[in-house]
Amino acid sequence: MDELLGKKVPFSSQAEQAVIGSILIDPDCVPAVMEALRADEFYGKLNREIYDTVSNMFAYGVTIDPVTILNQMRVRGVYQDNCEQYLAEVMRMTPTAANVLEYAAIVRDRALLRRLGEAADEINAMVYEGSGEADAALEAAERKIYALRQGRNVGGLLPISSVVQTVFDNLTEAAVSGKKFPGISTGLPDLDRMILGLNKSELILIAARPGMGKTSIALNMALYAGMNLGKTVAIFSLEMSREQLVSRLLSRAALIPSQNLMTGQLTDRQWKDVSDAAQMISTTDIRIDDNPTLTVSDMNAQCRRIQNLDLVVIDYLQLMQSAGSGHSWSNESRTQAVSDISRMLKIMAKELNVPVICLSQLSRANESRQDKRPMLSDLRESGAIEQDADVVIGLYRDGYYNRESENPNLAEAIVLKNRKGATGTVPLNWLPEYTSFSSVERRYDDEG
Repeated sequence: MDELLGKKVPFSSQAEQAVIGSILIDPDCVPAVMEALRADEFYGKLNREIYDTVSNMFAYGVTIDPVTILNQMRVRGVYQDNCEQYLAEVMRMTPTAANVLEYAAIVRDRALLRRLGEAADEINAMVYEGSGEADAALEAAERKIYALRQGRNVGGLLPISSVVQTVFDNLTEAAVSGKKFPGISTGLPDLDRMILGLNKSELILIAARPGMGKTSIALNMALYAGMNLGKTVAIFSLEMSREQLVSRLLSRAALIPSQNLMTGQLTDRQWKDVSDAAQMISTTDIRIDDNPTLTVSDMNAQCRRIQNLDLVVIDYLQLMQSAGSGHSWSNESRTQAVSDISRMLKIMAKELNVPVICLSQLSRANESRQDKRPMLSDLRESGAIEQDADVVIGLYRDGYYNRESENPNLAEAIVLKNRKGATGTVPLNWLPEYTSFSSVERRYDDEG
């Protein structure tokens, strides 16, 4: 079609053939090529089918040479009468396999240009068809460009073979790494074991009544990911200022009571600890936005511009606005708005391919019950929140309600929903002087 319209489609037949030829000359180069190039980045149909066949053979440990490739193409139903002659020709034309990664880079560059052109055509069509508002068109355009930057397509049907390959790669990576769970650690081992860490594309909801420690546990996770694991973390705080959040992080990192930090009443030793903690936190890639009027689209746009983002934390759901809305809500419209926001958060987690932790208020329903532990039905303006979330964690501290509690600092992280497995209760220590949590199985002063 593009050729009929006089457009020159970006592709390099020579580079595509040189990649195939290099694989045939030296199959040892296949692992490096597989990391650099996908089958759908080839423009020539036969080149694409040959490379896709090689990819599958490599994934399942089949010997790669011209004879086995031709045999597998027959098995897969993509063999053509000229295939044998074509393989011989590309082998003859390829000068050396030593430059295969340079050839692959050319193929990938042309594929990116083609996709950019397709995205531009789609954006043009969206604009000139006049469907939707400018904000929606801009959001869709940003999503398409971001997907290109990440090397992914937006939507579209994928053959199951490519999905199986991705799952197989993830399984291999997990086996090699030796980790007990696939996600980012929360810093709380018992909780990690139950929810398998914070996993890519998941929406993790932490819900509780005010004062239970929602912000504290989320900051614990953010600090652990940023300081102990070297992850890039984005925190959106719609309630507290940047300075308040950093004060909490300093209190946790330096193990100095937050009250002392607020009043400045510090011993020489504590000054040294705060200084050391400030230096450590300063070296992390944790970013904070405290704009109280942010929408999901605003957050998503900011996150798309962060290289190698690993984790997003949002405090908290009920303070967020839908795009273009203000704060005047009826109960019915607010419920719908919060449901829309939770859906957009789940879409954001999938698009960014990172875990998104969102805090949420619980309704007062638990206050009238004898057992005040949170339930899924307690989610305020619940609508679709519990449906969209992959993991829902409710926080409970008996000492908050019962002054005569035997252990007022014993907290419970109650996993109310877990798409990956079991639900249940994880005991935690509440450290009120540091507004922080620690695992019951370890003393907080032994933690790194």
